[in-house]
Amino acid sequence: MAWGPLFLSFRRPSPEQQRACVSSAGAFNYPSEFHCSTAAEEDKDESLKKNGFFTNRSRVQLGVGSDAFHLAKSALLSWKHFTLGWANVNPKTPVEKGTRFCVCVKELVPWIMMPLQIVYVSNAVNRAKRDSFSFGSGTLQGHLLAGEERFSVEWDKDDKVWYEIISFSKPAHILSFIGYPYVRLRQKYFTQQSTQAMLTYVSSHNTKNE
Repeated sequence: MAWGPLFLSFRRPSPEQQRACVSSAGAFNYPSEFHCSTAAEEDKDESLKKNGFFTNRSRVQLGVGSDAFHLAKSALLSWKHFTLGWANVNPKTPVEKGTRFCVCVKELVPWIMMPLQIVYVSNAVNRAKRDSFSFGSGTLQGHLLAGEERFSVEWDKDDKVWYEIISFSKPAHILSFIGYPYVRLRQKYFTQQSTQAMLTYVSSHNTKNE
C-alpha cells in the first residue's frame, strides 16, 4: 500500500496538469491476473473477494430502440457519464485500448487526479442476440484505489437499452485505507450521478430527434 504523494490541485486541474499526472503515473497497481476481469463472461466475484477486492454493479434502462442505443454509445465515447461537475474526464480523451487518462475529483478543498489506462474496448454487433459497447479502465500507480471499472451500453433482443457499471477495487493508498467507508459511499454516489447523467443525455436528445 502506497504512502507517497497524490496528484493534487487546489483549482480545477488544467489540461497540462492532467497530462503531467498521466505521464508521471507508473504501471498498473493491481495484479495482471485480474486485468480485463470486468470483461470476463465467467463470474470472478469469489476470486476477487479472496484477494481483498470489493465489487460494485449497477444496471439501469436508458430507453428503447436504435436511437437510444446510439445516443448512449455516443455519450460514453464523449465521457458524458463523467460530466458531473465534481468529477470529470477530459471529453477529448480517445476511448481506445492503451489510452491513459485521469479522473479529476473534487474532495473538500483539493482536487485529486487519479490516473487510469483503458485495458479493453468491445463493440459487439449481433442483432440476433444483442448489440453492445463497453470499455474497461485499470488503475495506475498514483491512484487512491487498485482495480478496474467497466462502462457499457447494451441494446437487447427485447429492444431495451441498458447502461451498466461494473467495478472492483480496494485501497491502494494509506488515505483510502483509513477512509475506505467514505470512499465506498462516494463510489455509490458516483454510480447514481453517472446513471442520471446518462438518462438525462439520452432522454433529452431523443426528444430533440422526435
